[in-house]
Amino acid sequence: MEVIKTVKDMQRRADKLRLAGHMVSLVPTMGFLHEGHLELMRVAKKNSDKLIISIFVNPMQFSPTDDYDEYPRDTEGDLKKSREVGVDIVFMPSIEEMYPENYQTNVHVEKVTRHLCGISRHGHFDGVSTVVCKLFNATKPHLAFFGQKDYQQLTVISRMIIDLNMDIKIVGVRTVREPDGLAMSSRNSYLNAEERESALCLKKSLDLAGQMYEKGERSPAAIKEAVEALIKRHPFTEIDYFSLCDPVTLEDVQTLGHENLLALAVRIGKTRLIDNCLLRKT
Repeated sequence: MEVIKTVKDMQRRADKLRLAGHMVSLVPTMGFLHEGHLELMRVAKKNSDKLIISIFVNPMQFSPTDDYDEYPRDTEGDLKKSREVGVDIVFMPSIEEMYPENYQTNVHVEKVTRHLCGISRHGHFDGVSTVVCKLFNATKPHLAFFGQKDYQQLTVISRMIIDLNMDIKIVGVRTVREPDGLAMSSRNSYLNAEERESALCLKKSLDLAGQMYEKGERSPAAIKEAVEALIKRHPFTEIDYFSLCDPVTLEDVQTLGHENLLALAVRIGKTRLIDNCLLRKT
């Protein structure tokens, strides 16, 4: 497994892989790898000849009140896990490499960033789309894999690909969960034992909404009332948002149709967690 730390070296290596006829895939990460990341890598490995992952904690997607300095890091462990999964190249640039002196350019995706996390996390998705664009330019993949847990991120990147005519296929991979249902996230490590128990309210909310939808409930207001009541019964919780929306535009819907996205963000103590599911009429 190669570890590459500069953009120019990564671009030269990517060019050689493509010229040799390899199908190249990328899994972008911020490190502190867990089973969710590893599943992305396994899926990518099955669908390509050469697998590149990036490890870069991107300061541009953290607000001044976010947890950039506290974000968990484990470089040695990440490299060990990557090697065991069969990663071919780890692209691990520094902040100075990605954002050199006098850096001035951002990528802004307009409409789909106005909803969900975009309401409270101002500028977050500019940071996401900018760094992903730069990672694509460095690694030159044919395929890029993202987890469906970060549904809005997946939507934003997919929109960017279309709008900027990038010759890359974006692949969404199912959410990986702990045995008790909690969606895997690097931020789960912030939770103490009591908060960890309360965090299960996110998956319980999705299950409750799914049950109501299957029984014929089509009122977003009714589902929202039931879900908010469930969450508030758990200690340490504060709802950031709860949305029933169109899965493409992410705009709230007044009546549930054949396919709807349920997305929510909840603070458990100081830790903000997100989750989602699709409500589909079968």
